[in-house]
Amino acid sequence: MGVKLLNIGFGSLVAANRILAVVSPESAPIKRLVQDSRERGSAIDATFGRRTKAVLVMDTDHVVLSALTPQVLAQRLGGGEDGSSEEELL
Repeated sequence: MGVKLLNIGFGSLVAANRILAVVSPESAPIKRLVQDSRERGSAIDATFGRRTKAVLVMDTDHVVLSALTPQVLAQRLGGGEDGSSEEELL
């Protein structure tokens, strides 16, 4: 059994089975969540200097910032791509 990886942009991958939520960063509660995670050192910025368009809440208490929209990430997670950005590790 392998681990399904999700491409969250710019070659960055996360374990799909560890994602609890993919949300927009615009609301005040999500902004607080991101700020609290930064202060704790559990925020992972995978935007490569671009604007944060999605926040991935992980079951490891990490918060991952992505420059891709939640809609694009959901499509990739659901297998809406040709599979080139998702890989299986054995």
